[in-house]
Amino acid sequence: MSGGGLAIIASILGIFAFILVEVWPLLSGAGITPVRETAIPGPPMHAIIADEHRTHVVGLGMDGVARAVRLADGEVIAEKTMLPAPVEKTSGEPPTLVEIHNPSGSQLLTASTTDGRVLVAPVEWDVSFDGQARKVDPRLLEPIILQVDEAGRPIHTFTARTDKGGTTTAAAQLQDGSLVALRREVRENPFTGEVTETISRSSSEVPFTLRELVLDGEQRSLYGAANRGELLWWRLDDGDLGAWQLASAGPAGVTALTFLIGEQALVVGQSNGLVSVWFPVRQEDGKRRLTRVRDLPPHYSGLRMLYPSMRDRSFLALDSGGEIRLYHSTSKRVLWSGQAPISDATALFFSPKADAAYLAGRDRLVELAVTNAHPEVTLGTLFGKVWYEGYSKPEYVWQSSGSGDDFEPKLSLTPLLVGTLKGTLYSLILAIPLAICGAMYASQFMHPAYRNVVKPAVEIMAALPSVVLGFLAGLWLAPRLERFFPALLLMAAVLPMLVLLAGALWSRFTRTLPGRISLGGEAVAFVGVLAAGMWLCLQLSPAFEGWAFGGSFPTWLLDRTELTYDQRNAIVVGLAMGFAVIPIIFSVSEDAFSSVPLNLISGSLALGATRWQTVTRVVLPSASPGIFSAIMIGFGRAVGETMIVLMATGNTPILDWSPFNGFRTLSANIAVEIPEAPQFGTLYRVLFLAALLLFLITFVVNTAAEIVRQRLRRRYGQL
Repeated sequence: MSGGGLAIIASILGIFAFILVEVWPLLSGAGITPVRETAIPGPPMHAIIADEHRTHVVGLGMDGVARAVRLADGEVIAEKTMLPAPVEKTSGEPPTLVEIHNPSGSQLLTASTTDGRVLVAPVEWDVSFDGQARKVDPRLLEPIILQVDEAGRPIHTFTARTDKGGTTTAAAQLQDGSLVALRREVRENPFTGEVTETISRSSSEVPFTLRELVLDGEQRSLYGAANRGELLWWRLDDGDLGAWQLASAGPAGVTALTFLIGEQALVVGQSNGLVSVWFPVRQEDGKRRLTRVRDLPPHYSGLRMLYPSMRDRSFLALDSGGEIRLYHSTSKRVLWSGQAPISDATALFFSPKADAAYLAGRDRLVELAVTNAHPEVTLGTLFGKVWYEGYSKPEYVWQSSGSGDDFEPKLSLTPLLVGTLKGTLYSLILAIPLAICGAMYASQFMHPAYRNVVKPAVEIMAALPSVVLGFLAGLWLAPRLERFFPALLLMAAVLPMLVLLAGALWSRFTRTLPGRISLGGEAVAFVGVLAAGMWLCLQLSPAFEGWAFGGSFPTWLLDRTELTYDQRNAIVVGLAMGFAVIPIIFSVSEDAFSSVPLNLISGSLALGATRWQTVTRVVLPSASPGIFSAIMIGFGRAVGETMIVLMATGNTPILDWSPFNGFRTLSANIAVEIPEAPQFGTLYRVLFLAALLLFLITFVVNTAAEIVRQRLRRRYGQL
């Protein structure tokens, strides 16, 4: 016995230790470490791009030459001049570059020239294998050249993007203050091979001097930032600049601007060190407005450069004091901070796999290894409201997967905790009174011959597989309950009255005809009364629904309360899971009632108490420790139930206590998500955290139950 008990304790501790080991890495922080330094030939690079395998870097300097550098030895393996030939309107002097950018999250090098043109140079990476060795070759494609300023004046503030479909858009503020958007579309006839090129131009007057411009990859939204913290947003409809929308980031000038992955959220860095995140939010009037969603911990000096991760909502920020920080937007925290290894950095890049960053200086390039396993996991994101992109306000959301690579996992456990408690509550509302009252009647009032049949039958109910109950609840009970829900409401009112009426009649009948009815026959009679009452309620359901709810309960519910009636809802789960919990509570409670000493019962009856008084005032208090244990065991059974809630609910992780919609529990969520969760990924470990929560809930509840049970035993043990 002792060995078996110790083995059980050791097994439970082993399970707890295993879960804790899987969850512990969620607490690990990020790290950035310099791993390689490479000398850069030629002038400083003002924009750099690296491949995902961390083998090469392509950079563009003010001399207009793009160079591909092999990181292993610093050798330049490819060069290409990006400077265009002079246009006829100029004096014939070759143009030079004014500004150089690498649009966030792209493999593009863009630049503006002194003669009013914008260059867009795509970079591609050819990956091949020689046996087991991977070979990466950079390809510097011909730049796309757009004449943005027809007057041929230098362009200082610009942005440009291109896609594989042949559409290129450039936007720039000209020296006269106007904003110009130029779109070039190239289409090839699939039958004739004929290539057509169309160029559209639009302009808008802007009363601000813009310092930053960014354009999203779909070339539909253009954002600008001005000297005094103004933020402007244009919608590019077919390349035309529409009316701009204005917002203010504060009096300090905006010095850095970038998109996060997905290009819905905008990171704004200012000259006073403030860092904020903005994105369009739908208002009550249906329009979307650029909104300041969150502020991140500020820098001590002004921001110089921002660059986002291409894997999550993390981004790098470099300030004028040389401090570099790794932020995560959603969790609103600094994951890592430290002094940059290059004080005069001219370019910053975050590798495609987000496992490295690159800083370019005047004559060298430093590669930084980045470890950032679980940046989105904090107590706030797991249990608090979070304002996600595309939402109108902060909410509790569980949504672990999406359709695109830019999807942000939403891993709030609060809806799952509420769903777990919701399913448990509705099932116990049904199970506790039926099971305890049934156990009381079976042990104290029922004839032994009937009890010897009823108790084993109820205990056999506990052996029914929960998957069978879930199947029946989801496919048989749910549609019928939707059809006859008014009958359920009738039963709640009619059945108690029928039971009271039948009891009164039975009492009068047995006094009139004493000795002619066998003991225990009342149980059969009451079962018949309940069956007849249920049948009557089902027959009256259509008429009652038409009279009380205008013919349709779901429609009435939506019109009067704005609540929707889902076919698979908490009531279905309460009925099905209550059916599964009743045998456990009944069996333990019946044993508790039966364990009350007969001398207590006999003494109470001998002193003149009725059978009911004896049961309620002597037997029930004496059995209360066991009854409480039965309830706690039933609670643990309901909390950990998986298949019934998985099959009988809509399995939607929503936070709502309404009994007319579905929910998702922690256990069902683990069953659904764990087969698809990448091993050791964030979702994988958060699911283990959900298991740890279930473990702790049952541990705390059982511990509290044992304490209460011991106190009840001491209190009523002297009866």
